[in-house]
Amino acid sequence: MADGDEQVRVRPAVVDDNAALLAIDNTEWTQGSGFPSVIEQERTTYFTIDTPPGDHLVAEYRGEVVGYVRLKPKTPLREGAHVFGIFGLVVSRRARRLGVASALLEAAAREARARGGRKLSLHVLGSNPAALRLYERNGFVTEGHFREEFLIDGEYVDDITVTRWLK
Repeated sequence: MADGDEQVRVRPAVVDDNAALLAIDNTEWTQGSGFPSVIEQERTTYFTIDTPPGDHLVAEYRGEVVGYVRLKPKTPLREGAHVFGIFGLVVSRRARRLGVASALLEAAAREARARGGRKLSLHVLGSNPAALRLYERNGFVTEGHFREEFLIDGEYVDDITVTRWLK
């Protein structure tokens, strides 16, 4: 990891992280990084019934919450219980290039493995080459490529599924 990685700590999220995670979401998700229809929704809380603290790992850098990863089974079907999905990974701008995203991905892999996971999967927009490089550096490979899956700001964008096998 980059310099300063010894100061990155990943832990399970707690209810008290709500304000910090909401602030990160409100500042870091931009029109270019996600879906405008979701970003435009006004939110007053981060955690919900569908996104409880138990689905999250939080990264701290020098004691400050600077990012999170949302991890849960990819499907509710018991036949797919061995596959975990990442449904969000965000790092605040001021903490980028410090190894925070890689630490979150590694912690997610450990947590999925501890819960019986064999596979970790996520979707990334083809318009986000930096994220694709991050996932590749962290052992993910492209498993699916869905061309022009989304229409975002007048442009068709590919949806790419990447997977990391858990040993």
